[in-house]
Amino acid sequence: MRLRPIIQQPRRVHRAALGVAAFLVLVTLSVLAAYFARTDRSTSAAPRTPSLTSRITSPATASPSAPTARRSPPSTHDPIAFAKAAAVTLWSYDTRAGSQADSLAALHTWMTGEKQYADTASVDALVPSPVLWKEMAADRQYATAGAAEGHFPASFTQALRADPGAITTAYVYAVTVTGEQSIGWKGTPHGEVEPRSVTLAVQCRPEHDCALVGALPNVAP
Repeated sequence: MRLRPIIQQPRRVHRAALGVAAFLVLVTLSVLAAYFARTDRSTSAAPRTPSLTSRITSPATASPSAPTARRSPPSTHDPIAFAKAAAVTLWSYDTRAGSQADSLAALHTWMTGEKQYADTASVDALVPSPVLWKEMAADRQYATAGAAEGHFPASFTQALRADPGAITTAYVYAVTVTGEQSIGWKGTPHGEVEPRSVTLAVQCRPEHDCALVGALPNVAP
């Protein structure tokens, strides 16, 4: 029996909101939609935010027949561009080339160094468990991915308009990314293509490159 349909369901784990006690959780229609900093914010500093209508639609595709290793984080101050690259990395894996621990270690290099905001557990939950990884490796399973579109969720932009200064404490943005994942395994080198979507929390301070904060448990439109 193929493992492909199983591994795409992220492990449901109970976790605290991103940035313990530092973010306000915005709930729209009972869906966790965005996180942004609220405590100790500066009222005098003008927020430096990307356009709320920003969209990046150029695909970041990968060949389904030649999976790549975990990518290094890009050097960018654009939360949407970073989130698209992070999503591609989250959706890509190759059990033939490394262990589950190797995959986690590579993903952790994308995380923000500000520990009070990093929700590493939410990212780890998107990676198959060590036991499942071994089963996948026995079947030589791998996946490549592409990100077709990224945008700020509507509830995040609404909250930012209502209180634009809130972003200036941690500069954390919610970004929803949609794309495709191509899965292959022993005997099926070209795999099957399936749609994917995820909402990520990305930190982009003006003086630093963007970094990953975590993955939201639900996709925010």
